[in-house]
Amino acid sequence: MDKKTILAHADHTLLSPAATWEDIRTVCDDGVRYGTATVCIPPDFVARAAEYLKGRLPVCTVIGFPGGYLTTSVKCFEAADAIERGASEIDMVLNIGRLKDGRDDFVLEEIRAIKKVCGERILKVIIETCLLTDEEKVRACAIVSASGADFIKTSTGFSTGGATPHDVALLAAHVEPHLKIKAAGGIKSWEDAERFLSLGASRLGTSSLVRLAKEEEAR
Repeated sequence: MDKKTILAHADHTLLSPAATWEDIRTVCDDGVRYGTATVCIPPDFVARAAEYLKGRLPVCTVIGFPGGYLTTSVKCFEAADAIERGASEIDMVLNIGRLKDGRDDFVLEEIRAIKKVCGERILKVIIETCLLTDEEKVRACAIVSASGADFIKTSTGFSTGGATPHDVALLAAHVEPHLKIKAAGGIKSWEDAERFLSLGASRLGTSSLVRLAKEEEAR
């Protein structure tokens, strides 16, 4: 798989709490230059980034991030606010504690509520695989498949681990065909990216691929 194709599957990501507008503007410029799928940035920068990009690249942001334990009403407000500011894609963190408590009904209804706010815009549901057992991951696949969301996503990148080949293969084996997979966290090389895509991911959350492309150009 060529690098241009790999980059087209990447959400070029910067979610550091220390990010400045200059950092975000660089991410936007690089996303356009290297043809990434989106830029994924903190909610506070969405309006400015959307105005700066002027439709050249979709803006993705996060809600309920990174813990997932905000109330449903707060998550719905976050999603509506982000969309009003110009976000085209929303990555939400599922309520991990409720999933572990066996409250699959609650988790499903929360995702459905947020998808209703998103409408036709893409909703990705982060399940934070590093905190779940395989049985819980399989249950999450069923929930997200039934929710109307567009993607199931492995990780925030802010917990104890990121995407693994085992987890991406497990998700691919248990999601319904309409649900896409985003692998995120720990994707550090072209080989990592290609492996996750070959296992069934169709989107990658990473900052490393653009950095690698820039380093190769510099050489």
